[in-house]
Amino acid sequence: MNDLQGRVAVVTGGGGGIGFATVKRFLGAGAKVMLVDLLQADVDTALTRLDSKNAAGFAGDVSEGSVNEAAMRRAVEVFGAIDVVVLNAGIEGVVKPLLDYPEADFDRVLAVNLKGVFLGIREAAPHLHRRGGGTIVVTSSTAGLIGAPGRAAYVASEHAVLGLVKVAAIELAPLKIRVNAIAPGAVENRMMRSLEQQTAAGHPEEVKAVFNAHVPMARYGHNEEIAELALFLASTRSSYSTGGVFVADGGSIAY
Repeated sequence: MNDLQGRVAVVTGGGGGIGFATVKRFLGAGAKVMLVDLLQADVDTALTRLDSKNAAGFAGDVSEGSVNEAAMRRAVEVFGAIDVVVLNAGIEGVVKPLLDYPEADFDRVLAVNLKGVFLGIREAAPHLHRRGGGTIVVTSSTAGLIGAPGRAAYVASEHAVLGLVKVAAIELAPLKIRVNAIAPGAVENRMMRSLEQQTAAGHPEEVKAVFNAHVPMARYGHNEEIAELALFLASTRSSYSTGGVFVADGGSIAY
């Protein structure tokens, strides 16, 4: 199905994991995509893998307002407009007890995960408004709905992101801009490898087994499964959905 035929999307954190899968799925659905990631090398690698004339790239730190503004402007320069924005860039931070959590690490996680979403919404909205409306999809986490020991910064950032999504959905509805969040659980990608290693260095498979034991479906999700949900929220098939939090976690927070 060409759910995004003729549409232009911007995807942050598009160089790996969920972001790359989303870019690839959007291209398959007919979109033109501006892929944004922190490092130029990662952007170049992703574009080489995609090998599509409908994909372009931009490198920069989404925690900076100027980067968000420039990325959106570049998408318009290359493709003519913006219809969909997926704010997917995020970092896990270190795994440490709350009382030992380094201030600099806490600040960095909130800068990328929360401030990056705020800036992305702020800079994207005028472009979407000029198109007569559009869609913003934010990749959050089930960590925005529950607690997780050792992950104070990440949990705090994702709880705040979900609040921001709800405010944005209310304020941007008159502009015909929908704003929704995806809350993945454990997904097979770099972030989970990092969390496994930090939780018990040298024993990642044991950590994974423990994590899986708390998932009714008894497995991690796949990047492509989250990308399918992003496509649904980006398309007109979700036309009456805004301000929502769409969980994709194999049932792990159903307990």
